Amino acid sequence: MADVKRVERPLSPHLSIYRPQLTSMTSILTRITGNALIVTTFIIVWWLAALASGPEAFATANGFATSIVGDIFFGLSLLGIWYHYLAGLRHLVFDAGKGLDIPTAEKLGWGCIVGSIVLTLLTIIIV
Repeated sequence: MADVKRVERPLSPHLSIYRPQLTSMTSILTRITGNALIVTTFIIVWWLAALASGPEAFATANGFATSIVGDIFFGLSLLGIWYHYLAGLRHLVFDAGKGLDIPTAEKLGWGCIVGSIVLTLLTIIIV
């Protein structure tokens, strides 16, 4: 066989030359919030199971849920719920073939971020 001259090429864009885009970051954040909400679901199931188990177990679970750490955890979970919901609506728009140009996709991405923050604050204030 003839000797083949191999060209040294990068396998993927290197971090020093790749600039993360809003659309890719919002897509990654959608996946992160979806997985984080699974953890939140387990915490809520733990709280409900402790409620059914007895006063001692419930005191432990409720102590976590009503602590400062629990408030921060559930506040961030609420932010994740709203973000994931709005990102799902954004993907429905994309699936309809609308908003696929870069300026509109970026506006929808900012809409998800800002909208989730506003809806989270409104939910905390109202509830």
